[in-house]
Amino acid sequence: MSTEEKSAAPRSLAEALRVRDDVSLAALLRSRPDLVTPVPTDLTQLATRAGTRASVVRALERLDRFALQTAEALAVAPDPASYGELLALMGGDEQDPAVAAALPRATALLREQALVWGADDRLRLVRTARELLAPSPQHPSPTGLGPTVREATAGMSPGRIQEILGAVGLPSTHDPVSAVSALGALFADRRRTAALLAGLPEESREVLARLVWGPPYGQVTHDPAPHLRALLDRGLLLPTAPGTVVLPREVALHLRAGRAHRAPEPVPPPVEAAAAHRPQIVDATAAGQALAALATVEELLKEWDEGGPAVLRAGGLSVRDLKRTAVALDVPEPVAAFWVELAYGAGLIASDGEADERYAATPAYDEWRELPPAERWAHLAGAWLAATRTPGVVGGRDAKDRALSALGPNLDRSAAPEVRHRVLALLAGLPEGAAPVEESVLARLRWERPLRGPQREQHASGAARDEDLRSRIARWTLSEAELLGVTGRGALAAPGRALIGAPGAHRPAAEDEPEGPGDKLPVHHHRMPPAAAPPTPAERAAATATAARLLAPLFPEPLDHVLLQADLTAVAPGPLERELADVLGVLADVESKGGATVYRFTPGSVRRALDAGQSAADLHAFLARHSRTPVPQPLTYLIDDVARRHGRLRVGAASAYVRCDDDATLDEILADKRAAALGLRRLAPTVLAAQAEPAALLEGLRAIGFAPAAESAAGDVLIARADSHRTPPRAAPEPVPDGPPVPDDTLLAAAVRAVRAGDLASTAPRKPGPGDGGRGGAGGAPGGSLPRTGAAETLATMQAAVLTGEALWIGYVNAEGAASQRVIAPIRVEGGFVTAYDHTADEVRTYPLHRVTGVAELADDSG
Repeated sequence: MSTEEKSAAPRSLAEALRVRDDVSLAALLRSRPDLVTPVPTDLTQLATRAGTRASVVRALERLDRFALQTAEALAVAPDPASYGELLALMGGDEQDPAVAAALPRATALLREQALVWGADDRLRLVRTARELLAPSPQHPSPTGLGPTVREATAGMSPGRIQEILGAVGLPSTHDPVSAVSALGALFADRRRTAALLAGLPEESREVLARLVWGPPYGQVTHDPAPHLRALLDRGLLLPTAPGTVVLPREVALHLRAGRAHRAPEPVPPPVEAAAAHRPQIVDATAAGQALAALATVEELLKEWDEGGPAVLRAGGLSVRDLKRTAVALDVPEPVAAFWVELAYGAGLIASDGEADERYAATPAYDEWRELPPAERWAHLAGAWLAATRTPGVVGGRDAKDRALSALGPNLDRSAAPEVRHRVLALLAGLPEGAAPVEESVLARLRWERPLRGPQREQHASGAARDEDLRSRIARWTLSEAELLGVTGRGALAAPGRALIGAPGAHRPAAEDEPEGPGDKLPVHHHRMPPAAAPPTPAERAAATATAARLLAPLFPEPLDHVLLQADLTAVAPGPLERELADVLGVLADVESKGGATVYRFTPGSVRRALDAGQSAADLHAFLARHSRTPVPQPLTYLIDDVARRHGRLRVGAASAYVRCDDDATLDEILADKRAAALGLRRLAPTVLAAQAEPAALLEGLRAIGFAPAAESAAGDVLIARADSHRTPPRAAPEPVPDGPPVPDDTLLAAAVRAVRAGDLASTAPRKPGPGDGGRGGAGGAPGGSLPRTGAAETLATMQAAVLTGEALWIGYVNAEGAASQRVIAPIRVEGGFVTAYDHTADEVRTYPLHRVTGVAELADDSG
């Protein structure tokens, strides 16, 4: 392309893209990844795809508020508009310096995303974006402006237009076009319009004040009042339909002092800090909450170790099962839904896939339990950050009025990972130890993506939330991050910073650092973040590893002892070693949790330990070994008493039977009316037969005060273990992507190279051929079709090009039937194939001649 051609103003978006460099094209494809799937054949196809409605809507949704306001202003500006006209619309007559400073960035962003093209003196908004943003009666403009005088008078009679000219003191014209132009020029002249408005009664000016910021439409009767008649006679209100009038755009801009928006927002709202804490206090608080999070997840999985709640037919947990889980975890139901979804997203629980489908722990849970505590937390936090499943919507209803249940379908919200990451990034931008004002975080997010997340979810009460989805996800993120230990006291902790790859994740300990004030801190401003690709799996793994490394020193060392009390309780003053916690969790029930965990020994808990294969001697030795206090006598008596009665009764499968060496005990059972439902009868002095199944028989006898043990067919005592039920191997749920994936640098470079090469093939000048009717030049065959030549002419032209070394322009259809055009330099023609250097692909390729639709020589100046 010559220098003169490069300097010429582009006539289309395709020409504007053609003069971009490779870096600019790569930036476009990175910011709008839907344009690269599949890779366009040339720049003309790229421009066409960039102008499709779906692609433009997606690009507009990713604009910040000021960039969107700039696009909205261009939609109501003349087409094309100069930069000066755009600045006047955005800054108004007073020329707001903040708007003037931010407008170059917004314009550059719109250009980069191919929503605006052209030089500064001829800025053009792509047609689809103008159709979406320009005002119409069906879709009012966000600016509140109405149609221009020319658009509003399109259906008006010429006589009526001439009457308006006379009313405003303009001479009559010979045609309606010049009359409309004269009226529009009058309203665009500030001085003359001000004089016209000054002569109106006060009531008329009040009507204009009500319409000036939109909506610009109003209703009038067939006999308007005098103050309305004065506006209609002067064209300050124009009729658009019977009984409907509109304020022309030129008049509204005069009344607005030239501004397209009432409140331009060139600067993002700052994230305000509500309180400051010492960073070490924040980290310690977050570490304590992280320990509590691990304990909660383990408690949940312990509840479901032998098989959890049943899976609903439509998938998910029932409301009743969620309530039971909430009671077991001692948390509200929404928080229980969060923990259940977190374990599911981390791959620790899943459906077992059996006929009677239930939720249960996965084999990955056993592997997870063996990890160090910090790595277990990092696994949970990483899964939470990347998950698209959103537990906050549980309890509501979807767009089809279906209930949304925990672990059920339709919980994925593709925007969730981006919002979570952005919320944490905003927290990372505050001074270390600073907790944000929640509303300022939400305001910042709404500024950054004003068009995103318009979905409305129905709550269980049936009322729809007015908040957009992104704001709701942001609120949930702040509360979930606190539950998980990513934040402490509302401020982002060091492991949380590492989790999102934020700077300043590592800090030296400073015990003497003073505590910050708890009142308001100075406002902290942020710059707009550059568009970045989501982290790769390797980057996520490195971030979680760093977070675990930073968290590990904050965790207390696990204890190998407890403090036994005389009231049949044991106090664990901190986290226990895994083996100790497992045995104690079977031997005793958790009574309270917190900084110290209190366990209570009961006959049922001791029997549970005996059922698991422990003997009384084992339990005595275990307690003596791990207690810092002497074993209380009441606890010793409790263990001995339960052990003395444990296993005297044996239950096995006949249907079921009860065996006991003491026939008096069997007499006592038969005499108990509560045992009637078990269908017992004596087979021998020491054996009873039952109609109930062995499991039901065990539970029935325990319910009436006995302590039976199950036995195998060989007569051995069966040991019941809590971790006996696991699902088959299950993968964690995959996040639902928010649109096409952002291409990496390698793919971008290859895509730009392919588009450039395809554009070379489609625009290369060629010599006129026999079938062109004397036409040649750039752009290919007539109508943009592939070149067409006969087989003999194609072969002869190929063979001649081999001898001369000239490049050719060919049409080619591949095995899938996809047609393309290419520029090749033939090297060899033989056996029905041509081997050539393909300029389009930038490599040597071989093509079957029967798939070549035609060939043409390139013009001598094609370069």
